[in-house]
Amino acid sequence: MGLGTYLGEPDDDTDREYTAAIATALRSGINVLDTAINYRHQRSERNIGAALRQAIDSGEVKRHEVVVCTKAGYLSFDGDLPADPRAYFLREYVESGVVDPAQLAGGMHCMAPAYLENQIERSRRNLDLETIDVFYVHNPESQLAEVRREVFYERLRDAFAMLEKQVAARRIAYYGVATWSGFRLAEGSRDHMSLEEVEALARETGGKQHHFRFVQLPFSLAMPEAFAMANQRVEKEKMSLLGAATKLGIAAVGSATLYQGHLTHGVPEPVRRILGLHGDAENAIQFARSAPGLITALVGMSQSEHVSANLKVGLVAPTARDEWSRLFAER
Repeated sequence: MGLGTYLGEPDDDTDREYTAAIATALRSGINVLDTAINYRHQRSERNIGAALRQAIDSGEVKRHEVVVCTKAGYLSFDGDLPADPRAYFLREYVESGVVDPAQLAGGMHCMAPAYLENQIERSRRNLDLETIDVFYVHNPESQLAEVRREVFYERLRDAFAMLEKQVAARRIAYYGVATWSGFRLAEGSRDHMSLEEVEALARETGGKQHHFRFVQLPFSLAMPEAFAMANQRVEKEKMSLLGAATKLGIAAVGSATLYQGHLTHGVPEPVRRILGLHGDAENAIQFARSAPGLITALVGMSQSEHVSANLKVGLVAPTARDEWSRLFAER
């Protein structure tokens, strides 16, 4: 189970709650922290940085024991919503030369090398880290609404080439793509992404020892496609995303485990019976963390009370694969 930091207001009270929750999580054994530079206008990154620094300085954890993951792709504000957002973006990114407007998709998304490099430096400062463990290109599939697939892959290849240089400079350790829809859609869909083709881009830029080793996508009772849909091909064999990731040696991380709170209630009785826990939220977490091929289920935890409640799931073993698979056999 990992701690996610997406939800919450960009204000000081939420900062304090998140920092305390992250500290509680680290003391309790959670060692995967996930964020993005645009989450809460860079505040979530700073909350992780403050809590982790405190935990390291106090001797509660060592740096190598914690995996810190962040993302970039969306233009981000800094701390607060400016009075004139358009003027802020023009001044901060376009007029400064960081972003070429021709590389923007939807007016808000960019994965040009210069932009991602700029964001990595900001994230390193926010997180107070020399090396970010995992850096994701955030929702790259959003560009497919505006550019041809060939252009999309060219942009992603250029991003990967820059990220390999960031690894060599020890600014990041590994990289990947964090998606919302790209790996959950049927083949032929406009926003569908092929993991085999994306991994091939990494091999083109980084060779066989490339550092594209992580993918993130939603996985929950409400969004089970990573296991349930055979929308990927590896060596022409059809399989699920989790199957493809395993075959390609890429770690799959699940987001939206509680579907932004919607799975904290209303879990069907047959599901509760198979998973065997009491509360709906606990069963939803158990479902995700038990999925074969998923290494971590991210759960948003903005308060220490959330951490304490969710950790109850960690006191029991994941559901056995045969039992877990019955959830799909009985659909």
